[in-house]
Amino acid sequence: MELMRSGTELPQLMIVPTRSVVPHERYEAQRSMPLVARLRQEGILKNPPLVAPIPDEERFVILDGTNRAMAIAALDYPHMLVQVINYEEPRLILDTWFHLVSEMPRDQFLARMHEIDGLRIEQAELLHARAELARREAGAYVIVPNAESSGVGQVYVLYVGNDLHRRADILNDLVNVYLVDGHIYRANTDHFNELLNYYDDVTALIVFPRYEPSEIVELARVGAYLPPGITRHVIPGRALRVNFPISILAESQPIEEKNEWLQEWLRNRLASNSIRYYQESTYLFDE
Repeated sequence: MELMRSGTELPQLMIVPTRSVVPHERYEAQRSMPLVARLRQEGILKNPPLVAPIPDEERFVILDGTNRAMAIAALDYPHMLVQVINYEEPRLILDTWFHLVSEMPRDQFLARMHEIDGLRIEQAELLHARAELARREAGAYVIVPNAESSGVGQVYVLYVGNDLHRRADILNDLVNVYLVDGHIYRANTDHFNELLNYYDDVTALIVFPRYEPSEIVELARVGAYLPPGITRHVIPGRALRVNFPISILAESQPIEEKNEWLQEWLRNRLASNSIRYYQESTYLFDE
């Protein structure tokens, strides 16, 4: 942990028009609405959404914090506080979360999966499924435990075509199969036996492909969305616990004046040693 010193480069916090911020993934209304109530009650925005500029436009794509951004939009505020990220930053990592689904009957899950229009399903060995996904021949693959939940039962490779937008639509249909009736945990491995050591009543593991930043920008540009909770951005210098007063965002004054106020607010925070930089990786147990 280090104190921030005068002259140190701070995260790029900016107040932007709310209408200029667009998602690349579908937001979960059931998560956004409680955030609206919390924002109203607390009066502060703890963690600003992270965004990247869309080239040749005056819009930004949300990289992380879609539900927070949608909650601010639901308050009908004209402006939003965001952290602007350079999407070409070499240290930035775009990774993928997998969905471990539980508490849903496997027969029900499989039946609904087979009903998805435009989805071709083939049963395969795990190594073949991994290879098909790595080559982008497949859009995802699914691992279902055996009847005793003691290991891998069946592996299904899901073929969704090559069109980026159509692939996104079909993956949304897939996630909708279990979004309401199942419980979703995020996982970053397809080593199924390891996961079974930590989770009970597992229905299936859905393994999604890794995307490129250009694909994320393209989806946001045209209003096509990935399912929620798939993309994982590891961003250096993320601003957390900013605790910014949202009353500023609600006011009708020009955005230029708000940004001037923001810069003065940041200078005061820096002068009072309220900003600290943590370089080390951490584990949080209170999320």
